Amino acid sequence: MAEEQKKKLCRFWIWALSSVAFRLILISFPGNLNLSARPEVSTPLTSIRRLAEGYWLKQASMSPYAGSMYHGSPLLLSVLGPLTVQRIKGQPSHLLCSLVFVIADILSAMLLRGIGQKLQMAYGLNARLLGFLKSSRDKVILPCGDIAALVYLWNPFTIVSCVGLSTSPIENLAVILALFGAVTRRVPLAAFGLVIATHLSLYPATLTIPIIFLLGYGLDAPPIKLFLQTRSVENEETSTSTVSKQAKLKQTTHIPFLWKTVAHFLFWVLLWSLYVLVLCALSLNKYGGLEEMFKRTYGFILSIEDLSPNIGVFWYFFAEVFDFFRNFFLIVFHVNILFMLLPLAIRLKHRPCFLAFIYLAISSILKSYPSVGDSALYLSLWALFVNELIDMKFSFFLFCGYLGISLLSPVMHNLWIWRGTGNANFYFGNAIGYACFQIVFVVESVSAMLNHDRALKRSNSNHR
Repeated sequence: MAEEQKKKLCRFWIWALSSVAFRLILISFPGNLNLSARPEVSTPLTSIRRLAEGYWLKQASMSPYAGSMYHGSPLLLSVLGPLTVQRIKGQPSHLLCSLVFVIADILSAMLLRGIGQKLQMAYGLNARLLGFLKSSRDKVILPCGDIAALVYLWNPFTIVSCVGLSTSPIENLAVILALFGAVTRRVPLAAFGLVIATHLSLYPATLTIPIIFLLGYGLDAPPIKLFLQTRSVENEETSTSTVSKQAKLKQTTHIPFLWKTVAHFLFWVLLWSLYVLVLCALSLNKYGGLEEMFKRTYGFILSIEDLSPNIGVFWYFFAEVFDFFRNFFLIVFHVNILFMLLPLAIRLKHRPCFLAFIYLAISSILKSYPSVGDSALYLSLWALFVNELIDMKFSFFLFCGYLGISLLSPVMHNLWIWRGTGNANFYFGNAIGYACFQIVFVVESVSAMLNHDRALKRSNSNHR
């Protein structure tokens, strides 16, 4: 068994290092294969070209938000901005930024692996407590941590985001760091990741709910009713006293919620938020301060000012809608995400990591400026649940759909922009298809997880 584990570990690192080498080969090409100009890869919020423009404006003693180019974080501008102007003789431009994104991908994969290992241990423990898994059958538990890490490293969406000089790897790293801190119960780390991710992209603020569930209830597990049924059977078999039965059942009627840990987390969120706001205020002291930052970043996201094409559906809709109805539909589109938070939280509170995956997938569909980097993140999180979702329907259909859309998108964009033989409907139709496949993917994932829990309940009833 130990020899087999060593071989698996060796294979994992071979594949991981191969993905790093593949990235390094791609970024050595002149112009990074022109991926940074692709609307599927770079958005007004994640484009390194816009970041370089913002840094140039700041170096010229102007506001980095002057004009309509840069709409990202001033902290990210301070970190990556200097790297955009440094050149290594004989090497492609922005090479240092590319290396930063490669490192971010490696760190994200390792954190995903750590999250998966924790979930795998919890899955095995819960299965044994319910009597569905014996020690001799441990090998049926798939190594979800290794699978998720390799899915992230070898996902074409992740690779093109890294090579295409998109800041999505940094945002993904912050999100994964928040989840890793919550899973390992490192409260300051979870709060730091959540604050940075929200600061960079706004939408990860929805992860506050699953992180609170993780810290309050613990890792993903089957519904508590299953454990109550199993424990009640044990009590009936080992005790004939009615008083004894009631005393034992009282101990398992609920899972205690750790309010102190959650309060500790909220304290650190407040502390990190104040720290980030102070740094931003100092960075923009001469350029309008925090008011300018909120207007040019979060205001830009919510108002959807830039209608350049992307893989989302907002740009086309708001290019066609009458100005009189614009504010109404802005509210409708953004509130649509909020409407889904509470029902999903109530139904999936016993699986907070899976809930985080669903929230991120929904945000990827309905956010103002989506990119393939957002899809790379939630697809990697989906791989953490291969043990539960192994019987998921339509997996081949969805794989073909994602593959087809990925191949058609650059073709449709080329026909519209460069060839002049098409129009915006070509590209928008592709975006609609992509959104539909994502919706089917989310619905099927939730359905498969709920079916898995129902199957456990039926198996537990038969066991009784």
